[in-house]
Amino acid sequence: MPWGQIGAVLIALVIVFIVGHLWFHIVEGVLGGLKRLFSRKKEPPAWHTLPPDQDDIHKEDT
Repeated sequence: MPWGQIGAVLIALVIVFIVGHLWFHIVEGVLGGLKRLFSRKKEPPAWHTLPPDQDDIHKEDT
């Protein structure tokens, strides 16, 4: 394979990579906007079920 064809294939792969990244960010932005539009303004639930530490409880009281 001549160097020109190798370069053309590498350029094509770079273009596909860049377009893929742009597409991902566009879709994530649209989904994030839809999520904000349809979700209520409430605090998200905790990702764990552990009770708060005693130190955290005392800090909130002061």
